[in-house]
Amino acid sequence: MTEQTQRGSSFVLEVWGEYGCFTRPELKVERMSYPVITPSAARNIFDAIYLEFDPRTRRPAHRWEISRIEILEPVRYVALMRNEVKEKISVPSVRRWMKDPAQLVPILADATKDEVGTDTKGRTQRQTMALKSPRYRIFGHAVLFEEDGALRQKIERSFERRARRGQCIFQPYLGCREFAAAFELVTGTPAVPVPHDEEVGWMLYDVFDLSRPGANTDAPHISLFRASIRGGVLEVPPYHSAAVRKPGGT
Repeated sequence: MTEQTQRGSSFVLEVWGEYGCFTRPELKVERMSYPVITPSAARNIFDAIYLEFDPRTRRPAHRWEISRIEILEPVRYVALMRNEVKEKISVPSVRRWMKDPAQLVPILADATKDEVGTDTKGRTQRQTMALKSPRYRIFGHAVLFEEDGALRQKIERSFERRARRGQCIFQPYLGCREFAAAFELVTGTPAVPVPHDEEVGWMLYDVFDLSRPGANTDAPHISLFRASIRGGVLEVPPYHSAAVRKPGGT
């Protein structure tokens, strides 16, 4: 499929939660959040409300592109110590256990330790520098992979209806799944962004190739852009612009 760049209606969501963590990839061992939500995390919130799939390919018929993020609460950090799992159950393992329950090997939270007392399996403690009470106003619009007027109308009407009602396919979250997010469709007079200026530097744009319909088996396709917050506003460039760096220099 070839992505069409026609732009339809733009939607504005106000999103907030108790905590948020949008991890800088260069500081992955001990999680350190960006000062603002990333475009990929914002896109995921739009996906949670509505995402249309192509019945022929069973892949997304469109994607949500984020154009602007406004910070509505002061940027505040909080240090958290969390237990994180070191393993996850694989699909092949589950299938083997379904055929032969005797092969079941559970993942234990408190597992064996090596000679120096380090957990070899199970869980590990990690420091997280998260955001406290983040609140954002996010602007986004649908980009169809094959432009179709009737399909665009269906996507935009369905999204607006579900967002107004607070409906979602899965619980939106702010970076980490345990940091649940609330949302509402902005229709009235918006609040003024907080006066925050910061040169963020290279910021994660997305982890998928947004130029084509993706699948959950796709390999990572990391894209980055230079983020600059001015007056509490982060302007996000279009994915296909030269401002977004992608693998291969595309």
